[in-house]
Amino acid sequence: MAGRRRWSTEEILDAAAELLRTGDADAFSVRRLASELGTDSSSLYRHFRSKTELLRAVADRVLLAAMEGHRPEGDGKQRITALALRLREAFGEQPQLAAVWGRYASSGDGARLMMEEVIQALRASGIPDEEIPERYHRLAVLIAALIAFEAGAATVGPDERAQGMELFRVAVLGADPARFPAVAHFARDLRPLGADRAAAFEAILAAHLAGMGAAGRA
Repeated sequence: MAGRRRWSTEEILDAAAELLRTGDADAFSVRRLASELGTDSSSLYRHFRSKTELLRAVADRVLLAAMEGHRPEGDGKQRITALALRLREAFGEQPQLAAVWGRYASSGDGARLMMEEVIQALRASGIPDEEIPERYHRLAVLIAALIAFEAGAATVGPDERAQGMELFRVAVLGADPARFPAVAHFARDLRPLGADRAAAFEAILAAHLAGMGAAGRA
């Protein structure tokens, strides 16, 4: 009887990415992945020591693809903005994987390429070396959070989105002025979290980078 097929690391990652495109990190399991491949979990653990390690590797492939062919241009702020938009686009094509990156991070070449570019851009902005690690951390958290938020909103269907908008309107426009005076005052101008996500992403990033520049000049 012929033995079970031996799957390569890349084939395993391809299958894992496909499962995550149609599900989410909570529903994902090594056992389910093994079943999809027609093998057992132990054969996958020869490639990855844990589910978390496997998920990190899947997320890192998105980073690696985003960094492929990237050519830094402009000053430090322009470089960071271009990188953030590039990562946003890459995860926007695979929104389920954005949550994986936000939750598990990654530690492969994709992550190292991203880190290298951000750190080089911070240095180009005139940030003192002793401040670089903390500045990098804040930027990484901000970019990952913005991308994960956008991706999460992108996975919501039109019916759920419409229901959410209606619930928001009820919650805001129906706010009791006696209990929630500030909400009631601004009710007609407040927007739900999902509104104008693209503009919000760029505005929040620009505000952070503006503050970074001011601190760097101090």
